[in-house]
Amino acid sequence: MTETRTEIAFTKGHGTGNDFVIVSDPDGELDLSDAQVAALCDRRFGIGGDGLLRVVRSARIPEGAASLDEEPEAEWFMDYRNADGSKAEMCGNGVRVFVHYLLESGLAELPAGSTLPIGTRAGVRDVMRSETGYQVDLGRWRAEPGETLVRAKGLGVPRPGLGIDVGNPHVVVALASETELAGLELDARPDLEPEPAHGANVEFVVPHDPLVHDGVGRVRMRVFERGVGETLSCGTGVAATALAVRHWAGSAAPDHWRVDVPGGTLGVRMFPAEDGEHVALSGPAVLVYSGTVALA
Repeated sequence: MTETRTEIAFTKGHGTGNDFVIVSDPDGELDLSDAQVAALCDRRFGIGGDGLLRVVRSARIPEGAASLDEEPEAEWFMDYRNADGSKAEMCGNGVRVFVHYLLESGLAELPAGSTLPIGTRAGVRDVMRSETGYQVDLGRWRAEPGETLVRAKGLGVPRPGLGIDVGNPHVVVALASETELAGLELDARPDLEPEPAHGANVEFVVPHDPLVHDGVGRVRMRVFERGVGETLSCGTGVAATALAVRHWAGSAAPDHWRVDVPGGTLGVRMFPAEDGEHVALSGPAVLVYSGTVALA
């Protein structure tokens, strides 16, 4: 019996090396299974990516109703899936790539000085142009109570981690040196104690020397992403890292940060808003190539 296969169009994009398979589905006609997403993201047998971005109108996906209630202008919803097919709340690099795709494909416009609201499972996120590409307001953030003990390959002893929620969960761990950071083996998921109910991305960070230069904090980070593994960059993880280091550094620490990841450098800014302090992430977005692929 011949297997029925459907061809779909896709675009490959990335933000500081955090790469995505982008599938345009404005009217919500595709129902991709976890296995199909995982196959598309497979680096040997598929296109390859840290996740998949389905471009769908908020009105055409059940989760989009909450986005439209929050912001009626949020026409587009970023249906983000991890490389294993699981659904995720947010992706800081992904939302910049998502917006860049919308603009390049003519599905939306973003004049200088204006913002484009994007629906996500973490709520509506406003994106605007920036000097380095795009800036996304990740909204209010939250520090989790207590400490999480983190065990990872390459670390001699467990280390305490600070839980930070920026629409999705993170645990940030401070390391003593660049040598420790380089010696991490992130081919296996770090063990967290206690284990967060929905898992967490885990960031390992060391400060630059000096930590602050010209009023900007500087740190270096590696990350293990929930549902993916080690990635070259994690946008929300970058924001969580800057927030954690600012917390550890004390009241004199700056509100502007530059975070170096294996895939490049991203900017973080904390600023007051009516509902509390927000955190914004800025950086590039790149579309690499487009094509078609057969879906089993």
